[in-house]
Amino acid sequence: MWFRNLQVYRMTNWNMTVAMLEETLSRHALQGCLRTEMQSRGWVSPREDGESFVHVFGQHMLIAFGVEKKLLPAAVINQFAKERIVEIEQQQGYKPGRKQIKDIKEAILLDLLPRAFTLRHKSYAWINPTDGCFIIDTPSTAKADELIEMLLKSIDSIGLTPLKTKISPSSAMTEWLSGDNELAAFSIDRDCELRGMDDEKATVNYIRHVLDSEDIAKHVKTGKQVTKLAMTWRNKISFILHDNLQFKRIAPLDILKEPTDTTAELFDSDFAIMTGEITQLLPDMIDVLGGEEHSQ
Repeated sequence: MWFRNLQVYRMTNWNMTVAMLEETLSRHALQGCLRTEMQSRGWVSPREDGESFVHVFGQHMLIAFGVEKKLLPAAVINQFAKERIVEIEQQQGYKPGRKQIKDIKEAILLDLLPRAFTLRHKSYAWINPTDGCFIIDTPSTAKADELIEMLLKSIDSIGLTPLKTKISPSSAMTEWLSGDNELAAFSIDRDCELRGMDDEKATVNYIRHVLDSEDIAKHVKTGKQVTKLAMTWRNKISFILHDNLQFKRIAPLDILKEPTDTTAELFDSDFAIMTGEITQLLPDMIDVLGGEEHSQ
């Protein structure tokens, strides 16, 4: 159980015990889509073989948000609609109008929904009450927003704000690459993206490339800033830092234990190692970004 992405939020008004959280999430559990529903959302067990909605290690809690969607491509609806439109045209002697075509497509959608295949997706969130952190494992801002929407629906007293630092990641990353700054706990790897700040958004990508400071400086002089940068923390974890302070493509480097006898034990040990390492990585990153910017 290792997060591959980090979207980090600060929590306020968190007063939930594990038992309270378990009971709260169970009231908003994911239910299968009804016959006429395209989508259903709710909480699921973080573990495939588990029944509880909260997985616990020390003060850390892991929860999972599930979405079930019916697979009904527009091309399928349009094909059935086309056949129905031809039938109606033959019956009434003229082509259906725009409103009639819309009604036909809606009727076909309702007719096909009960027969559509379903797909389930799970997104994880890690709650660290001690540090006041709520961390979502998804590269998608839209999916993070969807999870947060369900969380606020389940726990209306909680407050969440994205983690912000005094120095913007983009400014810091640009300075790191164009200068001789010491990053202490971090080293720079060989991937980065620079993007122009004008309307054209001219973009340069380096992939597995030596990042020469003089070459980077030329791009900076033309108005580009670093928006993504591959980094490694203390030779333990590699990741891509984005200009919105998201961490993506997180990979542990030789710190995972050998597989144990059961999947459950492996899940537990990985989660324990991840929480221990990430809770040290985040303060180091906040420090090199000038400290945390607190809301007024």
